[in-house]
Amino acid sequence: MHQFPKDIGWVEVICGSMFSGKTEELIRRIKRALYGKQKVQVFKPGIDNRYDDLAVVSHSQLKIVATPITRAQDILQQLKPETEVVGIDEVQFLGPDVVAVVESLAAKGIRVICAGLDQDYQGRPFEPMPQLLAIAEYITKELAICVVCGNPANRSQRTSESQERVVIGAAGAYEARCRKCHVAVPVEATPPQNLELFK
Repeated sequence: MHQFPKDIGWVEVICGSMFSGKTEELIRRIKRALYGKQKVQVFKPGIDNRYDDLAVVSHSQLKIVATPITRAQDILQQLKPETEVVGIDEVQFLGPDVVAVVESLAAKGIRVICAGLDQDYQGRPFEPMPQLLAIAEYITKELAICVVCGNPANRSQRTSESQERVVIGAAGAYEARCRKCHVAVPVEATPPQNLELFK
């Protein structure tokens, strides 16, 4: 890890496909901050309740307590004055408003660690991750292993027939695939993005 700035806030983004270890890396960084006696708050979208309603949980079952939220602005409303580090898991589900929230936190001198998918099931950039990558001081791209050929995988293959952009799932609903083995639904068959989840 790079040497961190002093006396300022900053943004770290951990991105990659499903099963690449994004949440595991987020939890590792948060636990190190806690070990260093820093004041930490962790947030997650309330719609992501795959493993636990009140914790961020990795596919390998590492977990850390988190506050579920419905909107990005909830982070600012629930932020404690003493907080030094903010972790946000599945940040792609919080919509475009999360970018301004993250910037606001960093401007307050807070270390912000965001983890999320950088591509949707079609292999397209998953907003607002491109915008977060642009403002971040530190970026980590995690790779999974392609279940078809064993190559490094950076895409999430949906195994269900749903064509909605946001479908919460884990093993059984998605597989990690490399660019060669990933199969995207033809663009003309893709319905408009479901924006209701981002309100």
